[in-house]
Amino acid sequence: MFTASLPAVPYSDPWKIPLSVRLKMMARGRRRIAYYYEEANNSTFRYRAYNMAQVLNDVKNNDVSAGYFFQADLHQIEDIVDLADVLVICRSMYNHHINELIMKFHVRGKRVLFDIDDLVFDVRYAHLVINTLDQDVDNPAVWHDWFAWIGRLGETLRGCDGAITTNSNLAARIAEFSGLPVYVVPNFINKEQLELSERLYAEKKASGFASDGKIHLGYFSGSPSHDLDFEMIVPALENLLDDDPRLELVITGYIEQHPLLKRFGKRVIQQPFHDYINLQRLVGSVEYNLVPLQSNVFTSCKSELKYFEAAVAGTISIASPTHTYAKAIRHGHNGYLSRAHQWASVIRQAIGQMDSYQEMASTAFADARTKYVGLNQREVILKALGMSQSEGA
Repeated sequence: MFTASLPAVPYSDPWKIPLSVRLKMMARGRRRIAYYYEEANNSTFRYRAYNMAQVLNDVKNNDVSAGYFFQADLHQIEDIVDLADVLVICRSMYNHHINELIMKFHVRGKRVLFDIDDLVFDVRYAHLVINTLDQDVDNPAVWHDWFAWIGRLGETLRGCDGAITTNSNLAARIAEFSGLPVYVVPNFINKEQLELSERLYAEKKASGFASDGKIHLGYFSGSPSHDLDFEMIVPALENLLDDDPRLELVITGYIEQHPLLKRFGKRVIQQPFHDYINLQRLVGSVEYNLVPLQSNVFTSCKSELKYFEAAVAGTISIASPTHTYAKAIRHGHNGYLSRAHQWASVIRQAIGQMDSYQEMASTAFADARTKYVGLNQREVILKALGMSQSEGA
């Protein structure tokens, strides 16, 4: 691994803030946005509510402010509705709370938007989603739960005035399904991630990207539903580990060690699920970040977040050429793209170009630092909310 990697850092959930403080945070501005999510988590809530509010609040003037709220906060629903000018409901299933929230904003003539980051609002794609996520198709509860979940998300979407999403491909699906105007606000890096990542990158650059002599391939799973994605690259990994004694594999998250990889012993390093700050540290410690995805409509609607979170930590990604990754990665320039049958050859290509690793990692870092940092998204967020900077001047 890179010798400049930082040790584990203390972590506390930055969004565990009392409701009274979050209400004051939102009330500060002249124009106010309320982000709603069912409950806090490290994935959708972080990207689509917490990060958005952080950007909008990170300006000293009092023009725009934002707060985020959860179902547990709705005992003060009137305060939220009275204070906010715009409501953004993030990937929340329809129920009586959602209906009441939307109605109260609409009665006051206020805009309601729905933010969704996956193709999980149209039951026509339910079968595809279930298969892609390797769910038990013989279990009737699986079909019941997924159709109910997707259908309820779609119903919430239909009740809103517009939608916000992560990329143009998913935006087209949302518009076709709902008939609503759709705005694209990409996922991006928040301040905490950026601070740590810049330290990681600076240390790696100062050391000349010195490593311990091993070459580490990293697979970082953010949820327990990526078994089929990982399965795609197992034959290539087995072949590569056999051929090159320098290689080691780091598997982090919910993926269990594959039976075909057990014979490599300590060369396959299993890491448990980490909070997103320390996950960033681990991503920054490997040479190559592997992002295999099945090729279908569902995966082509996913964000390119695994590319830019690795890039800003000075790590090169090798990814499947889905819609977003093919747009973000220029093969051989700021990363590598690999189709399903190419993983062994593309990883060998990358390893064979280690002499140019620092140059490519620096290119990827600059790309991520320009396109995927929160403050660079402020105007994009405001336009999606119908509150462009020029309007507030």
